[in-house]
Amino acid sequence: MMRLLAFIAMGLVLASRVGLAQATTNESISPLPTPTTPTTPTTPTPATPATPSTPTTAPGLPEDAAEKAWSFSLSAYTYIVPDEHEYVQPTITADHNWLHLEARYNYEALDTGSAWVGYNFGGGEKLRWEITPMIGGVFGDTFGVAPGYKFSLDWWRVSFISEGEYLFDTTDSSDSFFYNWSELTLSPVDWFRFGVVIQRTRAYQSDREIDPGVLIGFTWKDLDFAAYAINPDESKPVFIFSLGVSF
Repeated sequence: MMRLLAFIAMGLVLASRVGLAQATTNESISPLPTPTTPTTPTTPTPATPATPSTPTTAPGLPEDAAEKAWSFSLSAYTYIVPDEHEYVQPTITADHNWLHLEARYNYEALDTGSAWVGYNFGGGEKLRWEITPMIGGVFGDTFGVAPGYKFSLDWWRVSFISEGEYLFDTTDSSDSFFYNWSELTLSPVDWFRFGVVIQRTRAYQSDREIDPGVLIGFTWKDLDFAAYAINPDESKPVFIFSLGVSF
């Protein structure tokens, strides 16, 4: 009996020693930390230089003419003609760099329209100038083809503008005619001008080949108003009132 108890005690001691040895072995062979792979430094990519834009300004035009993709104007001239009925002459223009487009009504004759295309030129600093040769088609009570022009000259506070056309009447060549409207003005301040005007037209009857006149004009932001007296030396002058906007 004593031998059996001795064998059992020896077995328990051996079992405890084996368990302790196993625990010690597990602690000693714990996995090593995985070494971190060093990060390769990123080579900075040089910035691609911006491609310079190709200038779109037409030769001879001021640089500020290219600032706007399109510019438009709308004007209406109300004619008060003695012994005849009053009428309104509207004009619409659109400009894109060198391209000029224009439409008129009641300009060459009443109940007559015209459509135009032209090429803008310009230049100068102290003495600024612009010219637009044009070609147009006339239709309505009058039919024809008309080469024309627009011209402006500015120096200091003095401004000269002129537009003209020669209408080749395709219905009756004897009715072919040169039309002209020209103004010379002085602006003592930016918003006010005054000056003289001449006109040559067949839109209404006149006893003169060239009708002279005087004018005053006012500008506020994009709006322009002007009043004209044509043939002011006559007992019945023609009065014209214009209102325009540009954008």
